[in-house]
Amino acid sequence: MKVLITGNQGYIGSVLTEKLIARGHQVIGLDFGIFKDTQFIPRKAKLQLQIYKDIRDVNKEDLKGVEAVVHLAALCNDPLGNLKPEVTYEINYKASVNLAKLAKEVGVKRFLFSSSCSMYGVSGDSFVNEEAKFNPQTPYAVSKVKAEEEISKLADDNFSPIFLRNATAFGISPRMRLDLVVQNLVAYGYVSGVITILSDGLPWRPLVHVQDVADAFCLLLEAPREKIHNQAFNIGSKENNIQVKDIAEMVKSVLPDTKIEIKNENPSDNRSYRVDFSKLYSLGFKPKFTILDGIREICRVFKEINLTKEDFESSKYVTLKKYQELIELGKMDNNFRIIKL
Repeated sequence: MKVLITGNQGYIGSVLTEKLIARGHQVIGLDFGIFKDTQFIPRKAKLQLQIYKDIRDVNKEDLKGVEAVVHLAALCNDPLGNLKPEVTYEINYKASVNLAKLAKEVGVKRFLFSSSCSMYGVSGDSFVNEEAKFNPQTPYAVSKVKAEEEISKLADDNFSPIFLRNATAFGISPRMRLDLVVQNLVAYGYVSGVITILSDGLPWRPLVHVQDVADAFCLLLEAPREKIHNQAFNIGSKENNIQVKDIAEMVKSVLPDTKIEIKNENPSDNRSYRVDFSKLYSLGFKPKFTILDGIREICRVFKEINLTKEDFESSKYVTLKKYQELIELGKMDNNFRIIKL
């Protein structure tokens, strides 16, 4: 299958690209390239074509001959989404809908949209499934809700959108992010000896290994149309619903010479939700990685590459810092458009 994957050089995208190619798909990558020279571990994927372009500027020519689109490109977390909410909506919502419309017009059959469990926002102690009401707490989460709603309206006999509501990812990727909760806590412990929790540690979070996310995308890309057409799927592992404070305890079990510090500096963060993944499981999905597996993997690679405090605090692996740095250097404007790299 000829597949266009947007955000192919990102955290999930760089892992998924390798899996798609290994499974025999012809892959075109589309990314605006701010992390193209940042490699945590070597990238192995050999694409049919790499397009460097802002997702807001995609045209029909970019989609020529494409049978499926996997749309990952986005302002990818709450801190970045909060920086300029209007631009978050422009990129994550409006540009995503435009891409889906263009894809439908040129005859793309399947459109996989990378969404988020953060749309559920606050759910208490109950496990939420795909039928749960949305309760988005941030511009990032709102943008995903709006995009799902509009893209779903495009579904017909020839165009099948599928919405993958990812849990918070963890694990090693060629384009690593250290601003995600598991690797962030591991990095704090590894470079400073103190596992720092900025909140009170009580919120529930659903977590999923990045390799499992990529496997879920492959499954839904290749599944029979009647099983996935215009449907949403929560992506994760039931066993990986966990409170932040318990992640810290797991990190300490792997890095026993560390201590845990709960700062409780973010009391306004009321996001807390546990997620039901049984719908995805019903298609045969079986997650392979526990949180503890991921922590051990991250620690092993940190040691192999000799991660330093300077690396952890740099812009290389923290998305918000990278955008702020590019704006400060005059390489990106305030609407997150690249001026030069």
